[in-house]
Formats: sequence, C-alpha cells, structure tokens
Amino acid sequence: MNTPRNTILIGDTLKHLRRLSDASVDCVITSPPFFLLRDYGVAGQIGLEATVDDWVAKLRAVFAEVARVLTPTGSIWIDLGDSYSRHPRYGAAAKSLLLAPERLLLALAEDGLIVRNKIAWAKTNPMPSSVTDRFNTTYDSVYFLVRSPRYYFDLDAVRVPHTSGGSRSEKEGTSKRPDWAGPLSGSNSGLHRARLAGIPGHLLGKNVGDVWRIPTASFRGAHFATFPQALVERPLLATCPLKVCVACGIPWKAGPGKTFVLGERKPASTVETHVRRYPNRWRVLRQPGPLEPGCSCNGATRRGRVLDPFMGSGTVAQVAERLGRDWLGIEINPGYVDMAWKRLGRKPPPLREAA
Repeated sequence: MNTPRNTILIGDTLKHLRRLSDASVDCVITSPPFFLLRDYGVAGQIGLEATVDDWVAKLRAVFAEVARVLTPTGSIWIDLGDSYSRHPRYGAAAKSLLLAPERLLLALAEDGLIVRNKIAWAKTNPMPSSVTDRFNTTYDSVYFLVRSPRYYFDLDAVRVPHTSGGSRSEKEGTSKRPDWAGPLSGSNSGLHRARLAGIPGHLLGKNVGDVWRIPTASFRGAHFATFPQALVERPLLATCPLKVCVACGIPWKAGPGKTFVLGERKPASTVETHVRRYPNRWRVLRQPGPLEPGCSCNGATRRGRVLDPFMGSGTVAQVAERLGRDWLGIEINPGYVDMAWKRLGRKPPPLREAA
C-alpha cells in the first residue's frame, strides 16, 4: 500500500494524491483555499487563479483523485466559502457573489459524487465587517459527499439531547401523508410513532441537523484559516469508523449495548413501558456494546483513516489522534507543516516532498 499513516506529505496535493493507493482512506475532511481570498505565499498554490472557472477546474482534478483513494463506503467533507467579484473578468459582475462553492459542487456531481448535505457552519463569533450595502457574511458551507448510495454513517455517535419533553398529543392515524406532499417530500412516520409513546424522538437523542453553531478557532500562529476542532469532530465520528476489516474493507460498528432510563438502575427491557410509567423522565442513557464486524471474514483489522489534502496547521490530525483514528495530511507550505507538527507535540519526520 502506498498510503502512509499519521504523517504529512509536503508539496503539491495533486501529485501526492496520484501516488496513493485506490480505496485506501475512509473519510476526507478538508478546507481548500477559497478563490482569491488568501495568498499562502507558495508557488503553485490553489486559490489565485485568473477566474473562478479555473479555480473549479483545479479543484475538480484534485477531488477526482480524492474519490479514487476513498473507499466505496467513504465520505468527503469540504468546508467552502464564497468570494465577491470585483470585476467581470473574475467570472461574475462586480459586487456579485461568484457562487464558487456551487460551481464546484455542480462539477463534482457531474463527476459522479453524491451531495448528501449542505451544512451551514454558523459562526457565533464572526469577523466584523464595515460593509454597508449588504449583510455581513457569518457562515461557511460544509458539504458532505459520498461515492455511492450505501456508505458508512454512524448517526448515533453524534446525536444530541432532546430539548423538548415527551408529549401524548399525537393521535393514531395522524401520520398519513398529506395531500399536498410532492414526490420528493420526506416522511415523519418514525417521529409519529415515538410521540404516540410519549417520547419526543429517538431514544438516543435527536439528529443534530444541518445548522452547526460553532465559534471560529483562536490560534496563535501564522496560519489564518484554522479549523475549529468542533467542526471536525462530528464528521469524523459519524463517517470515519474506528475499525475496518482488512480483507473486505467493511467497517465495524458498535453493538446495541444496554439502554437505561434515567432514574432506573436496571437496563430497560422495554423503554416505552418505563416512559409511560414515568412520563417526565423519558431521557435515556446508553452503554455502547463492543465493536462488531460487519462481515464474516474473521480476519485482521485496521483503524479508520482520514485524509486532509489541504492540511494547513493540522487540526484534522489533532482530532483524529484524540478520537483514535489514523490520518494523513498533504500541505504545500513547509511552514504550516512545521506548525502542524508542533501542535501535535512531535518533531517532523524526514522531509517527504512530491517530485
């Protein structure tokens, strides 16, 4: 395998990606350079192209290689921000949003990737702006993409507590699909069944949703676009498995474990019975079971691997190590690589540059 673990490759990301093995990483979490917003001071950097279409073309080539090195069950998370044009030559009328993220996402969808989510990273401490003829930009978009319709996703690992109590106001038969529902509208039948039992939703907590209120990271260093660790944790926990079968590449998942209703000392055999008996104590705790294989290979395993092809100051690597995953970074700026190793508390290994 030509995909190293727990190290940073220095140089052009496309050259390094082309040397990595097929289907060798389980998850990609990254933030490419935004179009014409920052100069990282390195020849050959992405982000200073003449037009937004040139920027899309370069990143399209990068993510074609990313898709190749990703396992069939893997996921890609891309943090992207937009730019405002100052002249039509950049690709849009002056003062208009360039719609750079949308252009890139449409290109990646044409290349066969499936766009599963657009997360709004709502920054609780956004950078102030002196602009007076539009509203200040206070969020980035984080896009969640996959290679195939069936992929690894552990929602239970990132559920959050319910903020409402159980209600018995639901009535049988009220979950009937409304007449106005279109062919692509969703269903709330699962939520309806839970509320009939006096539970506000899933016993382990609610789906976190697609608006994440997270402050920007404060970092004392020369890198000025540092990921907050909280923005990396959810994608990593949800889409990078702890253990993967070496023979077939199928991820392991935690077993069912035991569920306890708060206030009860014994595991709940039927949680709904306890909820009906104690309607004001519907909250539950779960003790996860041990990891279980998703296959019958009964062979060797490896840790899940996350790749950041634009590593920067190394936040993805920090979170991966803390959460027990392997990682690989690629970064064109040697100064940022030194910064990343310092944040990881280690001396850098011998220099590894792309030819």
